[in-house]
Amino acid sequence: MRRLNYHHLFFFWTVAHEGTVARACARLHLTQPTISGHLRALEKALGHRLFARSGRTLALTATGREAFRYAEEIFTLGRELEQVVRDGRPERPARLLIGVADTLPKEVAYRLVEPALHLPEPVQVVCDHGPPHELLARLAVHALDVILADAPASPAAKVRAFSHLLGECGLSFVGTPELAAAHGPGFPKSLDGAPFLLPAEGTTMRRSLDRWFDANGVRPRVRGEFSDVGLLKVFGQNGGGVFAIRTAVEAETEQQYGVRLVGRAESLRERFYAITAERRVKHPAVLAITAAARERLFVS
Repeated sequence: MRRLNYHHLFFFWTVAHEGTVARACARLHLTQPTISGHLRALEKALGHRLFARSGRTLALTATGREAFRYAEEIFTLGRELEQVVRDGRPERPARLLIGVADTLPKEVAYRLVEPALHLPEPVQVVCDHGPPHELLARLAVHALDVILADAPASPAAKVRAFSHLLGECGLSFVGTPELAAAHGPGFPKSLDGAPFLLPAEGTTMRRSLDRWFDANGVRPRVRGEFSDVGLLKVFGQNGGGVFAIRTAVEAETEQQYGVRLVGRAESLRERFYAITAERRVKHPAVLAITAAARERLFVS
């Protein structure tokens, strides 16, 4: 059975931190051929390239990014072990590795995760953010404990995952005070011809909005489409157009972005899921998240 050479891994981790072999040499007081040799040995052992040249610096490949995440964890644990042995520090808190789908608003993500921060036993939350298919791949190798998303796991992902419904809520339409005053009266017909900011095509919310517009005979004047929900809200905050948000975080959005309610569409139901690799949720922090969502956040 082959064993990973942690000396090779340490040199790789240092180069990734420093960005170039030359800077890693200066930090470690070693020659460039020595460090380059360790990198080649690690790449040969893993069977994949870990770096690609990007101008004068080195960029991590997809495999390199994954290796770097593990290396960060390994060497962080090593430093903590030294501190515990030397200083008698208490045991580190339990960790909750969370993947947040990039289609899930950050306000919703925070409201979902918050109960895990108030458990009797401290929990260290580690949040990652990305496309659902990438998060599912990490869940499959147990690099994540749970994924929070606005859609269940896709069967096309071919990953063993279980989607636990946390709850649902309607959609609210908001805009600057001027847009709310102009398009609030007569809602929803008042949205016909209104300047509008939409989420990117293919997202769950976009599909729901398109169907709702057709059903209500509304043809908004689309001013922009965004894959980044946060960027959409900044444009909306600055008068770019009316935009839709989840009703569960309506108050927070109004306060943070200075927008006002145009109208609500309770018939548009947005669902939220906790996706795990196990059919039955066991992690205490994930149990806290699911219970709070069902009992408080998404109560109609």
